[in-house]
Amino acid sequence: MTKNLILAGAIALMSAIPAAAELMKVPSQKPVAETMDALQAAVEGAGATVFARVDHAAGAQKVGLELAGAQLLVFGNPKLGTPAMQADIRAGLYLPLKVLAYEDTEGQVWLSYEDPADMFSGLDIPADAGFIAKMQGALGKLTAAASQ
Repeated sequence: MTKNLILAGAIALMSAIPAAAELMKVPSQKPVAETMDALQAAVEGAGATVFARVDHAAGAQKVGLELAGAQLLVFGNPKLGTPAMQADIRAGLYLPLKVLAYEDTEGQVWLSYEDPADMFSGLDIPADAGFIAKMQGALGKLTAAASQ
């Protein structure tokens, strides 16, 4: 009886918690700051707007804590984001787009982002919406350019 209750509870919990999206990872050959500089230049060169650049390691240092290099770039283009929000206004929870540059425990620098198809999967947005493919293509090109 106890095993059945535990199993039922585990199944209920798993169905209540959405699966974590798999993150895209692109290795970079440069340090975090240089990688992020290159990403910001690529984003601006593509005509998108950079809304923020967050230096997580610097923030940690300000409060006396240590964190490996990690910076987040928040950017977007209304030509791509607006159609997503027109399809489902809740897309605004995931927009603008974000890319994290970070150094792992072995010293490898990565660019990481969530696939737009995964981001929007729980919304009323068709999986084959054209703006999803455009966002995927843009993120792929931008991170490839920044990582070289």
